[in-house]
Amino acid sequence: MGGRTATAEQDERIQFDAGNPAGSMLEGMPARTSPATRGATRARVFPVAGNLARLTTREEARGTGFLWLPVLLGCGALVYFTLPMEPPAHAVLSAVLACTAALFLVSGNVLQKRLLLALLTVLLGFAAGKLETWRASTPMLGSEITTRVTGRVLGIEHRADGRHRLTLAVTETERPRLRYAPDQVRVTARAIPAGLRPGDGVKGLARLVPPSGPVRPNAYDFSFESYFDGVGAIGFFLRDPERAPLSTAAPIGTRLSIGVQVLREAFADRLRERLPGPEGEIAAALIAGVRAGIPEEANEVLRRTGLAHILSISGLHMALVAFTVIGAVRLGFAFFPGVCARYPVKKYAAAAALLVCLLYLFISGAAVAAQRSFIMLAVMLVAQLLDRAALTMRNLAIAALIVIALSPHEVIGPGFQMSFAATAALIAGYAAWNRWRERRMRGRHVQQERTRLQRVARSLLLYAGGLALTSLIAGTATALYGAWHFQRASPLALGANLAAMPLVSVIVMPSAVLSVLAMPLNLDGWPLAAMGWGIARVVEVATWFSERTPFDATGLVPVPAVILLTGALALMTLTTTRLWLAAFPLIIAGGVLLLARDLPDVLISEDARLVATRTADGRLAVNRSRPNGFTMKNWLHAMWSQERTGPRAGDGSATADPETFGCEADVCIARHTTGALVAHVKTPRAEGTDHVRLRTLCPSVQLLVIEDPTVGAPCRAGEATVVTGRDLALRGSAQVHFKPAGGGRHEASVAFAIREPFRPWHAHRQFARAARGLGPRSGRAPR
Repeated sequence: MGGRTATAEQDERIQFDAGNPAGSMLEGMPARTSPATRGATRARVFPVAGNLARLTTREEARGTGFLWLPVLLGCGALVYFTLPMEPPAHAVLSAVLACTAALFLVSGNVLQKRLLLALLTVLLGFAAGKLETWRASTPMLGSEITTRVTGRVLGIEHRADGRHRLTLAVTETERPRLRYAPDQVRVTARAIPAGLRPGDGVKGLARLVPPSGPVRPNAYDFSFESYFDGVGAIGFFLRDPERAPLSTAAPIGTRLSIGVQVLREAFADRLRERLPGPEGEIAAALIAGVRAGIPEEANEVLRRTGLAHILSISGLHMALVAFTVIGAVRLGFAFFPGVCARYPVKKYAAAAALLVCLLYLFISGAAVAAQRSFIMLAVMLVAQLLDRAALTMRNLAIAALIVIALSPHEVIGPGFQMSFAATAALIAGYAAWNRWRERRMRGRHVQQERTRLQRVARSLLLYAGGLALTSLIAGTATALYGAWHFQRASPLALGANLAAMPLVSVIVMPSAVLSVLAMPLNLDGWPLAAMGWGIARVVEVATWFSERTPFDATGLVPVPAVILLTGALALMTLTTTRLWLAAFPLIIAGGVLLLARDLPDVLISEDARLVATRTADGRLAVNRSRPNGFTMKNWLHAMWSQERTGPRAGDGSATADPETFGCEADVCIARHTTGALVAHVKTPRAEGTDHVRLRTLCPSVQLLVIEDPTVGAPCRAGEATVVTGRDLALRGSAQVHFKPAGGGRHEASVAFAIREPFRPWHAHRQFARAARGLGPRSGRAPR
């Protein structure tokens, strides 16, 4: 059996090992004549074309084409979710059927078949996105409203500030009764009834609002994520909620989900009891996936040092759990040499690891990131059970295909992109390392004798070097997506990971596994103590590096640069021949686009209350003294600024100080570094402001932002560009670029975050009161 296993693993490695002598063997083997080979024969006078044909043939022989299937499938899903309008279902189905028919009808021409197969894969990804959108069909709240909500608790998050966030399955609304009530809502409460658990019923007076859009164009879209999470509204209880009886039983799927949530809460409570303070909250995040209670200070130092990935249950955690179980099982079998000689204990260990990881998936809440990581690990463990190599690009491609087929919308999220980019880069990087080692050792015939001290020192050096190389490869592969989604980079991430990851790998996660297994026997005291000690040291390491981390914002990353650099990463990781050199032109082009990026001149929030301009010294001048903290933080990172400047009172004229907004009554004016004037007006009905004042601003300013959604554009053609509250309520936040218009004037070019016609996750915006030109509701809230 051992010989058979070794042969099977060697055969699979040969397919993906560019440095293996099998590469030259394949070139000498007779094979069917492909179009690429015939083209190379006809183009002998063109050496580049001939080389490309030979390299393509070699890639085809090694099965590299299969590795591109998830890339094409993901591209199809990406195209669907980024379209400016919703495609009709019959058009998508017709395109898939037509391409499938063409694939079966084309005969003889291999190149045409491969092109049609690639197109069909893209269309299938497109169709998967359309199907998932139809399957979700989440009812979204159209406008802000205060109502009495009754619902079944699906989940409880105990936040670090003492508040509680409840996810409710809405069973009833009253005073007023909502005609189009969302199925699920997330509401925050200052206090909740004692002993409240998932599955219980609650009721209370709540202020509900629709999920917000991006805080700026191309930013994280909360309404998109809420749509696919099934959450149609967010809000807060105006008074503490009360328990409420529920007249109907929950569906079987909901009952199973509630059971998992109850188990998670029990684990989290046990961990908080045994490990009070931040250590217990981080332990709850690592074991039960409950992150809400982690103090913001701990979150921030981990983010600044590139260690925040340890808080999200992902491939790292699944792998450490699996390796701990495999090591423990094989160590146990090692005490019985006879059993090891007669039975495949390696497979038994892999099966045990698969079962424990499945349990870990459910305990952690089965979040999307955890599901994705489990699928990747399950594919690799099943490969071990089938006598195949576990960590190969082919297995990674299978995992990616499964994830995209199940949750296509994850393709545009940071978790999917960073996870698969890091794993692909690590597999490719260590494959290159192994090829280099084989070439280096090929000429050596005598094993060098080493003392025990030398062997120990060499092992420690190799471990440290491997950890550094892992952090460097994974950090480089994911840096692009971290900068794109979060506009942040961690300059000291390599050092922080080198110092902290041995603690996580050797102490924290193995102790977590032991504590979960020992918890039913009430023997989890010492494993949790070890886990808490390790977590405390990790936080200390993160704090030390965070205090020495320079400014970590990167500013906006252009989308074309992301596309080019992603293509370069795919070429460098998926190809096994010199075709990877084609990545360098893409890297150069992407780098040029990064250097030539054009940051916005003005940012406007979707509620029209906040406007920011970039000053000459790189600060952000804003029109409010107390802006929304989350929005402001995102804008600072996106605009590559370290601080903001609030408004000054007493001057609302067009000659305002260019460094700040000058505000008088409800008018604020600032001069941009280009010389263009930006004005923000609260409402024309407020004291000291009227339509006449608006008309006087039109000729003198280049951008006029009116917060009141009931006001139309007061300016004539050729005067100021006007953005009203109604525009922003419909199309979301906006960014503005000033372009020279001649005569020393500048014209404002406005780009909104959301385009019309609306996609399903944005369709609710058209029903908002502000989007219909109506002011907020007046009157007292219902009792």
